[in-house]
Amino acid sequence: MAVFGPATGAVPVRKPSTEVWWSLKPVVKPTLPEGAEPNPVDRFINAELRIRGIRAVGAADKATLLRRAHLDLTGLPPSPAEQEAFLADTSADAYEKLVDRLLDDRQHAVRYARRWLDVLRYADADERMVAAPGIHLWRDWVINALHEDMPYDQFVQLQLTGRRANERTQMSATGYRSRREPRPGDEFALGLLARGAGENPQDLAINAVDTVSTAFMGMTVGCAKCHDHVYDPVSQREYYAMKALFDPLVLRKITLAGPAELMESNKAMAEAEKRRAPLEKAVNDFAAPYRAKLREERLLMLPPEIQAVMRKPENRRTVGEQKIADDYFPVLRIDEDKLTGAMPEEVRRTYEELRSRLNGVEVPRGQALPVFYTVETDPLREKEKSHVLISGDPSRPDLQNEVQPGWPFATAPALPPDFRDGRIEAFTDWLTALENPLFARVAVNRLWQWHFGGGLVRNPSDFGELGGRPSHPALLDWLAAEFVECGYSMRHMHWLMVTSEAYRRGSAAGVEFQESQQLDPADTLLWHFRLQRLEAEPVWDSLHAAAGILDLQTGGRSFDIREGDGEKNRRRELSDKAGSGNLKRRGAYIVRGYSSSRDVTPDFLRTFDVDDGREPCPVRTQTVTAPQALFLMNSPDVDRACAQLAERLEREPEGGLPAAVDLAWRLVFSRLPSAAEKAGALQYLENDAARLKELCWLMFNSDEFIYVR
Repeated sequence: MAVFGPATGAVPVRKPSTEVWWSLKPVVKPTLPEGAEPNPVDRFINAELRIRGIRAVGAADKATLLRRAHLDLTGLPPSPAEQEAFLADTSADAYEKLVDRLLDDRQHAVRYARRWLDVLRYADADERMVAAPGIHLWRDWVINALHEDMPYDQFVQLQLTGRRANERTQMSATGYRSRREPRPGDEFALGLLARGAGENPQDLAINAVDTVSTAFMGMTVGCAKCHDHVYDPVSQREYYAMKALFDPLVLRKITLAGPAELMESNKAMAEAEKRRAPLEKAVNDFAAPYRAKLREERLLMLPPEIQAVMRKPENRRTVGEQKIADDYFPVLRIDEDKLTGAMPEEVRRTYEELRSRLNGVEVPRGQALPVFYTVETDPLREKEKSHVLISGDPSRPDLQNEVQPGWPFATAPALPPDFRDGRIEAFTDWLTALENPLFARVAVNRLWQWHFGGGLVRNPSDFGELGGRPSHPALLDWLAAEFVECGYSMRHMHWLMVTSEAYRRGSAAGVEFQESQQLDPADTLLWHFRLQRLEAEPVWDSLHAAAGILDLQTGGRSFDIREGDGEKNRRRELSDKAGSGNLKRRGAYIVRGYSSSRDVTPDFLRTFDVDDGREPCPVRTQTVTAPQALFLMNSPDVDRACAQLAERLEREPEGGLPAAVDLAWRLVFSRLPSAAEKAGALQYLENDAARLKELCWLMFNSDEFIYVR
């Protein structure tokens, strides 16, 4: 059985202290504090409030709670029909039924997939990401997994291995054991690892360690890349032992097409290559003497033993010699500008004319076919040794400092890890083991953070010394133990948290709570609900849901809001009987990423604090800035949404402008206006429906629209 705590065994422990940090101690389910609260969460929260003498705010009103739950669990505001139904339901379990309905909704999976993908550094485009084509299929896999309430341990297992733990191998009738084919679609889970592959072969393993350790272990082992961790018991050797788990992985391209598409593509390629063949021969024969001359000049600059290897035919080189040849390939590569620079002017013109003819015949190499990049173990790389990298530089391995595959915080006391099913499989078994104190603690803390605006451990990806201690350690351990006991059902944990009294509290704390404010100004003890600004995606969704043009279909490629939603939207627009214009997909599907030569992540997302996916994002920054206000005031998207909402207000309700004002409040604020608000709105409209657009603009620019209370 694995031993948890500072590593023991062959890998030396850097820190002399034998004290085990709180997060590495075993999870023991605490006894519930005494109390009458039916939800165990409230037993812990209220017990702490009583000890500190802090008075809690009462429950939020039903309309406020409805909007809060909808925006939290689905990222969408409640429709007028949903508002009326909930307010009319006077049963004792009305709120619990609401939560059940929202958790069953596929839009809940879209909402929480977006949150998980922040942690897992999803990006649609990255100039160093080879796996960009088809990466959206990983995102769609995450959505499906959450909608099915896939157990969290399987959710992690599949993204690291592509297989469920009990479905790795199979036995034939003759007693032959082999690897089992993964279930259809499960290969898309490996987008997590494929996303990290870049230009350098080491990128995949390094990115895997950094992402996996913070996301699922809650530990910043990446700090040990260049030296032993300054604060936590992670040595540099342990970091590279973990990297060695992923070193054998390489990308594998999967073509997602049917037989007819593949045959047609192959036919087109064959025809184009047939036309290109004589042109390619003419170009190569013409350039051959100049290319050979340049290559010989470069060869003569190399050491004699390297020259000997490079002059050997490839099929006569040993494995070691081939590696040398591969390493020196960039030195001997003749780029086009160097080749033409070695040609006289008249010769260069002839050469460029030949190349122009060749380039006029393009070979369709299947770019139009859908593809996905997964990962697999390369048997040759699996045999290679792994080393510590000097200063973390992939090009500078310390050949005197070899490391064996392993991981921090746990080693077998007497035996090495069992790698019979694979290196990553062994690590994943340790990671998801019931005895692992990090796995469940980190997960439930993330869920808590997303519901309450802050984790019980404030830094959800750092359970080390700098991450601090939990505000409610007994509650955290109770939740972690409950998570394991319920079979790692994320749906169950969501339900427990959002049906708690702590979650249902009001956010406003008047003068009568002045003492509570003084005792706990940061609301660490959750005596009231924390006011939260909407993230970028719910802002987008709320705008277009109010306007009646939000497309709730799930799956598919991301779209760039600067380019619209392509052919799909054009088709939908033609079938839109209401004539409300181009439907808008949910904000979770807006393209994001990074390039040094162009803006990939739209200004709207960056304005509302969305990261570009280059690094894991455990907590989004929640700024309040002038550009956010300027977007809501001046953006063409907001202007169009105002116009479409105004058209909807004129078209839908019966009862003239008074009914239109009621509907506007329902659509934008998820409640009816007060008498004073309604009177003020009607006074502003001056009995002129043409002013509805300006009223909508005022509402979208109000604090109540942008905040969840």
